[in-house]
Amino acid sequence: MLNSQSESVSLSQQNEHTTFDISKEIDPGWTVSESEKLYNIEGWGEPYFAVNQAGNVTVTLEEDGKPIELLEIVESLTQQGISSPLLIRFPDILADRLARLHNSMAQAIARYNYQGSYQGVFPIKCNQNRQLIEALVDYGKPYQFGLEAGSKPELMIALACLASVKEGQPLLMCNGYKDREYLETALLATRLGHKPIIVIEQLQELDLLIAIAQELEISPIIGVRAKLNSKGIGRWGDSTGDRAKFGLTVAEILQILRQLESIGKLHWLQLLHFHIGSQISAIGVIKSAIREASQIYVQLAKLGAKMQYLNVGGGLAVDYDGSKTNVPASKNYNMQNYANDIVAQVKDACDQSGVNHPILISESGRAIASHQSVLVFNVLGKSQICHDNLTPPTPNAPLVIKNFWDTYQGINHTNLQESYHDAIQFKQEALSLFNFGYLSLVERSQTEELYWACCRQIAQMLPNTDNLPDELASLPQVMASTYYVNLSIFRSAPDSWAIEQLFPIMPLHRLQEKPTVKGVLADITCDSDGKIDKFIDPHQTKKTLELHPLDRKSSTPYYLGMFLVGAYQEIMGNLHNLFGDTNVAQIKSTPTGYQVESIVKGDTIETVLKYVQYDSKDLLTIMSIQTELALQNQQITPEAAQKLLQNYASTLDSYTYLKI
Repeated sequence: MLNSQSESVSLSQQNEHTTFDISKEIDPGWTVSESEKLYNIEGWGEPYFAVNQAGNVTVTLEEDGKPIELLEIVESLTQQGISSPLLIRFPDILADRLARLHNSMAQAIARYNYQGSYQGVFPIKCNQNRQLIEALVDYGKPYQFGLEAGSKPELMIALACLASVKEGQPLLMCNGYKDREYLETALLATRLGHKPIIVIEQLQELDLLIAIAQELEISPIIGVRAKLNSKGIGRWGDSTGDRAKFGLTVAEILQILRQLESIGKLHWLQLLHFHIGSQISAIGVIKSAIREASQIYVQLAKLGAKMQYLNVGGGLAVDYDGSKTNVPASKNYNMQNYANDIVAQVKDACDQSGVNHPILISESGRAIASHQSVLVFNVLGKSQICHDNLTPPTPNAPLVIKNFWDTYQGINHTNLQESYHDAIQFKQEALSLFNFGYLSLVERSQTEELYWACCRQIAQMLPNTDNLPDELASLPQVMASTYYVNLSIFRSAPDSWAIEQLFPIMPLHRLQEKPTVKGVLADITCDSDGKIDKFIDPHQTKKTLELHPLDRKSSTPYYLGMFLVGAYQEIMGNLHNLFGDTNVAQIKSTPTGYQVESIVKGDTIETVLKYVQYDSKDLLTIMSIQTELALQNQQITPEAAQKLLQNYASTLDSYTYLKI
């Protein structure tokens, strides 16, 4: 088996002088606790992820359960032919997230003596994977936990998966654009024992729903989605407010109420729904929206609607960076704060108006699904600007090289900016001399190496302060090493590319060692956007990630993990460069550790080629014809021809990612 470094040379196109940094010894002054602090794993990973004394990331799947090393799982799967990149799902974490949400709502209901109840639903759009949805439905049975469908395909999923629920009556929220087929299917499902609530988001949907309901002689439960004046914040803030894509204005809601009243069907209207966006980082925004929605709810009840449900939508955020602050990658509240504010605000509004407390519904997808998935990938190699093979200039070296060397040798903490300016000047002077033929190519190479050596030396000596000149402040990122990773960001972490979503990323092992390399990550697509150069930090976003030197003597690849990727990433990924789905393993806890519950192998090359209308048999036929012609023309030997065709056939049946 090839290790990650043996594949890296052709990838990074390093020259003969390139050397890999090899960790010769563990820094005795570095501890596991410092690694935990550096990557802030306690902030974003608790109570699931931690680092053990061996320096490996662990996952704990049950309260008081035995921590399991992620590296152990990865190496075991690799031995079975399930290599990285690898998505590992932990359904026990999914169950825990679901329980935590319901327990938080139950505590809030008890604390405020709320007379209604809570009945959550999971928005299928967040992660449509069958294993996840079936697990959620199973874990949600004690809570009558339901599903939310935003399209006809998702409605098909919801009806089939909820059919397994024999006791209780989970809700089926029917959102999104709807045609006759959608509405007929949802209404007829009531005959099977389902409880669909059809949420009107556009006025024209009501006329069609009324007609179908009368044809089928089925009384629907209708909800209306309100466009609140309260707006969300962050990336999805513009998806709310008066000009939101979905929902009805107050005037339109009143129009629906009057239309239903005019035909004697006002009792159909039972739910108010709103959504203020995903990943709401500030509790104040949530409180403001709940306050406004609660007033709309009680006013609809006072106008005669038989209101029973208030759906507060999504927005419950995930603390991706662990800072617990009002920034896009975090939140300034916890799940209990969220539950308390919802229950308290709704109770106050209802009590003031003498309206019964509604059944509360939330569509918390991100907060439930994010933690249960970890994406594991190996490093293939690295490139760095500056190498450690500098030699002093010879006595007859050009003056510019001697001056450059003197500058490099003289760098100290008192002359960093002056030395940087000198390095720039000598680099420009050397380039001018080369262009006029006064420097050889070898000498130009020496000046470039000296320039980058000066930059590295200066970057390493920079004080840890925000008051640096811009030209110096950018040096650490300029000098960062690039670690090439066996991954397509476009396939497995599309939000990192598309909306600059931050996910926690850290090594899975070697955390008892001090990470001495500042780096950025580049994937194996041929797109310059296929990189990650922003990383979580409790204080502000980092432009480099602390990594360990690559050890080419080790038989274990250098593995990194991207955490909290269970929401949206799998379904929103694309096939850029035809890199397909990764291998997936579902891991369940056992009394003695863990077991692999299921494995889904990633896409083969043959599979992804079918997506773009290539047939592997046709391709093999074409290659056979080409090879036969080459044999006849004596352009290839029979042995080489056979090897070529064998390689072509086996490659079609192989994983789309690189082998390790």
